Amino acid sequence: MHPAPSIILFSTLSGLGYGLAVMLGLGLLDPALVSTKTAHLLALVLITGGLLASTLHLGNPQRAWRALSQWRSSWLSREGVMAVATFVPLLASAWASLFHDMRLPLVGLLGAVMCAVTVYCTAMIYASLRAIQAWNTPLTPACYLLFSLAGGLVLVAMFATLGGSLSGWIALAGVSALTAAWTAKWAWWRRLRTMAPISTPASATGLGGIGAVRLFERPHVNENYLTREMGYKVARKHAAKLSLLATAAGGILPSLVLLAATISGTGIAIIFCTLAFAGFALGSLIERWLFFAQARHAVMNYYGG
Repeated sequence: MHPAPSIILFSTLSGLGYGLAVMLGLGLLDPALVSTKTAHLLALVLITGGLLASTLHLGNPQRAWRALSQWRSSWLSREGVMAVATFVPLLASAWASLFHDMRLPLVGLLGAVMCAVTVYCTAMIYASLRAIQAWNTPLTPACYLLFSLAGGLVLVAMFATLGGSLSGWIALAGVSALTAAWTAKWAWWRRLRTMAPISTPASATGLGGIGAVRLFERPHVNENYLTREMGYKVARKHAAKLSLLATAAGGILPSLVLLAATISGTGIAIIFCTLAFAGFALGSLIERWLFFAQARHAVMNYYGG
């Protein structure tokens, strides 16, 4: 699949924003601190920025609101409805922290649950597509949820340090979430490398019983929408290198510097936690690019893909 920058930004930014919002809703930071107020604002900015980025992939962005009408059958519509509804508790929590130095426990918990459901709906947009075998697995929503959780904990660790102290258990929770996220991702990649294609030229044409099926001629001589959007390819050797780079930048580096931050002075700890977030963000962008670039649509059976 063609890795559109707008969708990569959407899924990465919104995942980070929802993950941070979950941690804030669970009360991991003191609502009276300036750093916590800033965290609330950043969560809203990340979520809003991600949602706005997603509209750039539409042919007619001004009609994006129509996607909300099919929530009974469409995961895309469910995600849109949940994204809009989730702003209510998130704005209430941010208001309470910004202007009243307090946390609303029930509202925060509701917001955290709704954030998790929204991320799940986003993942199911892809996991529900049987025509793209790489995505059609429970590992897809698992990766989305775990990456959002890990990103939220990394950001909370950074804001906790900015607030004056980083609890050892937050750092350990962050390392655990990072380990779980990248373990799930490597399981996803291993499945991608070893799975046998369900759809082949033989099954797509129904001619497999006659003999070996090969492409005689492409349906179109020139490039078209299908070949541009569905026929994107990344060399296996490049994918392997990028997956290692993503894991090193987004998993190993943040884990090491988070642990180092717990035994460092405040100034150094801030630098370490900021580096952890930067590394995770970079690794997540690479991971999400590979998520699209490595996926193969069944329609490419008709184009020799």
